[in-house]
Amino acid sequence: MTTNAFPDEAHPITWQENFKAAASFTFDVDAESCTIAHDPTSTRRMSLMSHQSYGPRVAVPRLLKILERQEIQGTFFIPGFTAESYPDVVRRIVDGGHEVAHHGYLHEPMQGIDAATEASYLDRGLEALAKAAGVRPVGYRAPWWELNWHSPALLADRGFLYDSSLLDGDAPYRMAVAPGDSRDIVEIPVDWALDDWEQYAFYPGVTGSGVIESPAKVLEMWTLEAEAHHAQGSCFVLTNHPFISGRPSKAVALEQLIERVKAMDGMWVTTLERIAEHTKATVNEIHSHARIEVPSYPGAGASFKPARLLEAIPR
Repeated sequence: MTTNAFPDEAHPITWQENFKAAASFTFDVDAESCTIAHDPTSTRRMSLMSHQSYGPRVAVPRLLKILERQEIQGTFFIPGFTAESYPDVVRRIVDGGHEVAHHGYLHEPMQGIDAATEASYLDRGLEALAKAAGVRPVGYRAPWWELNWHSPALLADRGFLYDSSLLDGDAPYRMAVAPGDSRDIVEIPVDWALDDWEQYAFYPGVTGSGVIESPAKVLEMWTLEAEAHHAQGSCFVLTNHPFISGRPSKAVALEQLIERVKAMDGMWVTTLERIAEHTKATVNEIHSHARIEVPSYPGAGASFKPARLLEAIPR
């Protein structure tokens, strides 16, 4: 069957060698951090803590075996607190040849925080990853995918190559870090439809509707998404949480998906770091983002500054 799809015209990209599209399997190793950040008193809930610790203790080893069997490398976004709590798990990920990337320190809520506070989260996370496994990540994913307008410049200050938190494209692109700042970083967009949280996540009093989808349904949906990305020459990025997708039937479905994606002609299955390196080296266009300003008092209207393509860098 031929899948008819249309490319992301806002973010054109050409893949290397004989590749037609790219795919990356990414894992947010939140463990206990995301529930603690949401509610610090959750540490009193023994069963909830055990639900979260399943990720690093049971699921990550299982997922690493799947990736090894499939002969692919993944990208693991790890909060600093997780690295401090499970340094052996981080080292095992690194020893497996996988990319370790930054995911905050305690999976902190990011919405509306000031730049100094966010910088402290970034620096503490960097310190934890360096201590746990001697890694200096080049990639970042904001907790809950909540990037602030000042975040890109903070990442550039610390030498990050890319971010993967925004949702405005199907293909990676280069984005300016701030108005008047000549620097840029790569953005590799994500999509809620390609996050296992929306399909499987449930814990009473924490998250979810109580409806946990069948892995067969999720496999079908994600396969359709991968086929469309492949057909339009874009970038399929799947986000998994080990304490969710590392459970038995879900892990089986994930491996079946990996096999299907690998079998797509010309699909480059790799880490986000390699995708970002390719984007930085081959894409000349740098994008800004739309900004909307709304006054604090009613009836005053709003202003809209559209996204625009900045001058392309000659090569």
